[in-house]
Amino acid sequence: MPARLAWLDALRGIGAVAVLAEHLLPWVVPSLRPYWFNLGLYGVLVFFLVSGYIIPTSLERRGDVRAFWIGRAFRLYPLYLAVIGLVLAMSPWLAVRETVPRDASGVAAHATMLLDVVGVGGVADTMWTLSYEMVFYLLVTALFTTGTHLRSGVPAMAFGVAAVAEGLLLAAAPLTGVWPALVSCAVFFAGLVCVVANRFRTAAACALGFMAVVLLLSSSRTPWFGAAILAVMFTGTAIHRWEQGTGGLWPVAVTAGLVAVSPVWAIQAGWWWVRPQVWLTTIAMAGLTFAGAMALRRRRLPRFLLWLGLISYSLYLVHHPLLKLGTKITGDLRWSPLPVQILMAVTFVALVLPASWLTYRFVERPMQDLGRRLSAPRAPAASSTGSFAGK
Repeated sequence: MPARLAWLDALRGIGAVAVLAEHLLPWVVPSLRPYWFNLGLYGVLVFFLVSGYIIPTSLERRGDVRAFWIGRAFRLYPLYLAVIGLVLAMSPWLAVRETVPRDASGVAAHATMLLDVVGVGGVADTMWTLSYEMVFYLLVTALFTTGTHLRSGVPAMAFGVAAVAEGLLLAAAPLTGVWPALVSCAVFFAGLVCVVANRFRTAAACALGFMAVVLLLSSSRTPWFGAAILAVMFTGTAIHRWEQGTGGLWPVAVTAGLVAVSPVWAIQAGWWWVRPQVWLTTIAMAGLTFAGAMALRRRRLPRFLLWLGLISYSLYLVHHPLLKLGTKITGDLRWSPLPVQILMAVTFVALVLPASWLTYRFVERPMQDLGRRLSAPRAPAASSTGSFAGK
């Protein structure tokens, strides 16, 4: 990543470590888990702000929808599939989560990554966030192909309003069962074939974006929460527009207020982390972390933090299956003496960081390089004089 964007890697590292801590502490050192804010939600909000900030810019910089989707596929799927394989390989000793359907809908939802928005649990607990990343990619593609991508404050505020409204009106997702996963899988791959092949690209992109919104608002596990997440992601985009001088900050403030109040009257809101003081503190910390990193974007950042950002996707997906395996081997550590708990926590971190680097080095990076080669602009055919114009 260019030095000018290294601060985004640092934020990814912070987000990944926060999610790791959220899963590690309750199982190993429960006395150290904070309850005045939610570490895991804080981490994923930081991730979502980063994605919102950089993903639309990446597409606009390339100006090539085909290259964007090839890059995304080779960035996300190889490690994702490897972790699915790891979990299934461990299933004789560690049962796959009960929320994963044992039918075609489970396969379809994992194929599209639209897990949470079609009401399907991922084989690894952390995979739920990829659903919202995929929805965001589909919407950004639709906005780009229709030339409406520059008004990022509008979708940010619209999803904020939707989060509040759905919290007030919906006690459960209206679309349930196997059909959302099966139908969305067929539409997803048919639409992306059209988008990548440039056949009816705009119509296909709009259909995919429409499908993504319908799933988000109608079949998500918690519809108001899904809308709030998309509001946060488009807030990241709106911040980038403001930084570039093509938008104001007032949509960011409006959206932040809507997201802050979205669970207050929500029917689906019975968890400790959506209590006003916890929810507001978590959102504020994520926002301040992003703002602080942005303010320091021209400063030299710690190399270790940048390295964590480099392996953050691996760390995010790999740590939870390994943690489950580790606690299966050690047994329940929650009642062990505190020094033993701390020793085991340090040992796990010392093992999972190299494991994450290995998956980055031998799974992520080679596949990303392959994706770049496949998505590179095709050279025009040579002229009769043997010369050609390159891009």
